[in-house]
Amino acid sequence: MFSSKPIEAVAAADSVAVIGLGRFGGALALELEEAGTEVLGIDSDEDTVQSYNGRLTHVVRADTTKEEVLRQLSLPDFDRVVVGIGSDLEASILTTSILLRFDRPTIWAKAISEPHAQILSQLGVERVIRPEHDMGKRVAHLVRGTMLDYVEFEDNFAMVKTRPPREYWERELGTTGLRARHGVTVVAVKRKGGEWDYTTAQTTLYDDDEIIVAGPTSKAELFSSLI
Repeated sequence: MFSSKPIEAVAAADSVAVIGLGRFGGALALELEEAGTEVLGIDSDEDTVQSYNGRLTHVVRADTTKEEVLRQLSLPDFDRVVVGIGSDLEASILTTSILLRFDRPTIWAKAISEPHAQILSQLGVERVIRPEHDMGKRVAHLVRGTMLDYVEFEDNFAMVKTRPPREYWERELGTTGLRARHGVTVVAVKRKGGEWDYTTAQTTLYDDDEIIVAGPTSKAELFSSLI
């Protein structure tokens, strides 16, 4: 087991362990560090570990399929652990199953396929991530419609960045009956050259505004197509 720094009190409050420093795990770990979160990065490849030396709070080469190794690294004391292992299905499943025995950590686990995602869910992982799949869905929504950006949540709910349809230009939101007609809510607006702000019933929309619409996925998409 190799560490770029002595592993001391790595499970401090607000720290995150990221297991697997490939494209997804590495980018996530660096983003967390940049945001001020202490990160314990773990990977089985020494070259990968060396490449993150000095860039993460702690970085360790270790075999995370062994429970004693995870205990030595204080993983049971972490509140949040991300399993970013993608290419080695067995290592992903074994590592995740051990973490689940510890009870405490909230686990995010990357899946590279639908069967992989199903296995992780059956193990008891509530937060299964499929980066390529989720990004593909998101881009498909953007490509086929008039949305400027798109975020879908669980239970068929989405937020869409778009522009106001012509029929709502220069009208206060409270007079449009928009929610009753379309089943969505305009929650924020950005004027040309301005910044995002919350909407009120008195907010007037203009043709060059950008808006964020929230509602059931199909209705949010349909509303964006009215432009």
